[in-house]
Amino acid sequence: LHARYVLNLLHETRKHLKQLPNISHVSTCYSEEVTVCGDLHGQLDDLFLIFYKNGLPSPSKSYVFNGDFVDRGKQSLEILIILFTFLLIYPKEVHLNRGNHEDHMVNLRYGFCVGLVAMSRVHGKKILKMIQNVF
Repeated sequence: LHARYVLNLLHETRKHLKQLPNISHVSTCYSEEVTVCGDLHGQLDDLFLIFYKNGLPSPSKSYVFNGDFVDRGKQSLEILIILFTFLLIYPKEVHLNRGNHEDHMVNLRYGFCVGLVAMSRVHGKKILKMIQNVF
């Protein structure tokens, strides 16, 4: 995606998240299920495997992602784009909890910042700043 679209997605995600309470309550009834995922750490293939086995988020398929979306893997930005897009499309079915890897100091240590700036030399710093605002 062009940086303009990534920045727009980040802006809309931040705007949505600011409206939410700090604690999310997710409940199901006996006929529904929730898929709980954690620690993707930039491994896009893992996210695709989860969606392949459990289905994409939808009004009938809820997901809770328990943080640690980025760092370590090479496709952290792609994971954020996918998760934030599903969050905006299905705000009642997709829930994102912040993990310790959604912190600027941890991102500096484990490579997300360097990888993002290297990937997009022109807009990388601006995107990184916006991602930190979202986190």
